[in-house]
Amino acid sequence: MGTITITIDNSTEERFREIVKKKLGTRKGSLGEATTQALELWIRHEMQEEIAKDALSLMETGHRFGKRMYKERKDLYDR
Repeated sequence: MGTITITIDNSTEERFREIVKKKLGTRKGSLGEATTQALELWIRHEMQEEIAKDALSLMETGHRFGKRMYKERKDLYDR
C-alpha cells in the first residue's frame, strides 16, 4: 500500500469529504477507500480514451482486402 500526499483546493476537498461521509460514513479508512475508487475510475477512463484513440488511428489507416475477382454478385454462385 502506497502513500501519496496531494494538494487540492478547499472547495473540492470539502465536497469530496461530504460525499464520502454520505456514501461511506466516517469510519477509519473511508476517505482512503473513496480516494482509491476515484483514482481507479480516472485510470479506467484514461485507458478507455487511449484504446479509443488507437482504434480510430487503425480505422484511419484503412484496409486493403485485395482485388475483386467478380463483376456481379451472380458470378459468385452457380445459379
